[in-house]
Amino acid sequence: MNDLIDKKYIIDGASFAIQRMRRTGFSAMPRPHSHTFYELYYLLEGERVYFMNGNVYTAQQGDIVVVVPHDLHSTASSEVEQFERVLVHFTPEFLRESGKDILRMPPFQQSTLLRLPRKEQPEIERLLLQIVGECKEEQPLHDSYVRQLLLELLIRLHRLNAVSPVAPGSSHPMHQKVSEITSYIHSNYREPLTLELLARQFYISPAYLSRIFLKLTGFHISEYIRVVRIREAQKLLRTTRQKVHTVAEQVGFEHISHFNKTFKKVTGISPLHYRQENRY
Repeated sequence: MNDLIDKKYIIDGASFAIQRMRRTGFSAMPRPHSHTFYELYYLLEGERVYFMNGNVYTAQQGDIVVVVPHDLHSTASSEVEQFERVLVHFTPEFLRESGKDILRMPPFQQSTLLRLPRKEQPEIERLLLQIVGECKEEQPLHDSYVRQLLLELLIRLHRLNAVSPVAPGSSHPMHQKVSEITSYIHSNYREPLTLELLARQFYISPAYLSRIFLKLTGFHISEYIRVVRIREAQKLLRTTRQKVHTVAEQVGFEHISHFNKTFKKVTGISPLHYRQENRY
């Protein structure tokens, strides 16, 4: 299979983007990340391992991954290294006021994987490839037509989610184990957590756990624990009036200096600066 990396088509100053890609061989995001826009990842062929919200999913042909703003996620190759996908990014503003209501409905409120019924896949593919075609040809009013096609796609995904709302996880035992470990971290981030403690808790050697966790999530265990704590701290800083040192204690830091240093390393700014910029 030959690689195909199509042009990324952008509309309205990056409020909408779409790209088709086909690739062979192992590939992975260099780092898990989050962003302020919505992401749709439709798999035309092959498999991909997706990590988001502390869960590991195996996306298969015909699946679509919905990633909402600010959710941490990454993707990597599975044992099936060939894949082809269409990736869409869009902001709520791109849909204009008349189309934003759909984003208040499932599955657009939390990141998830939708396993689409086989009979519905051709229509979803048609919409996505028609959007690519409109962007490529740039006929008059193509941006308005793309907006209309995207809204139709989102409405169809909402209806399909209502029919089959349960998102499947991965069937691979170690994928399930990593999901269990991340769930444990999310529930116990206030407590002292280490690689060795988690390895004992889940009956895995520390070396193997470290290797498989990094491969599937893009994080070292200790780094992931820090990120979970800082993301919880961000939530408290946005939504409460607790003092910074109280927030630090709430998320598992014993020393305020360590908290401040870690917070700035993860977010790029200090806790006080973050609160000033993001207060509800």
